[in-house]
Amino acid sequence: MPAAEAADRLRGHSGPPVPSGHPLTVTYTGSPFVSQRTLVLLKPDTVRRGLIGEIIGRIEKKAGWTISALELRTLDRAILEQHYAEHVGRDFYEPLVEFMSSGPVVSMVVEGERVIEGVRALAGPTDPIAAPSGSIRGDFGTITRENLIHASDSEESAEREIKIFFPAIS
Repeated sequence: MPAAEAADRLRGHSGPPVPSGHPLTVTYTGSPFVSQRTLVLLKPDTVRRGLIGEIIGRIEKKAGWTISALELRTLDRAILEQHYAEHVGRDFYEPLVEFMSSGPVVSMVVEGERVIEGVRALAGPTDPIAAPSGSIRGDFGTITRENLIHASDSEESAEREIKIFFPAIS
């Protein structure tokens, strides 16, 4: 499913739109009664391979989770430096930044019960060979560096990452 169609599917799922200042952003306010929220990034390989709809569908079908914000954009180095600050100086840092800025990314805030743990389980291990069938990486992954999806690993990381990608709603 193309990204524009995926964004159209979100209309009406949550509260009223929140202006973000970005022309390709559809942001909705979520429920004030949500127990957790997490940042999910569908990486450039997901967009390039036409897997946006498949992956968003898997997220929407799980455990009553809600996508409360969604944006399609190509990430600039400044955003990536904030997001991957803990990896600066490591061997994989520059190739990772290069890959993540190589094409559009879908950024989402997903809300719901145990959503941080759940989305990470749904994504599967980083290495697609180790990822079980039924996980996103197990079903669609090809190489470790281009592993389709990022999901926050803790409540602290989720809040930090949401502030980077969606400052208007954090």
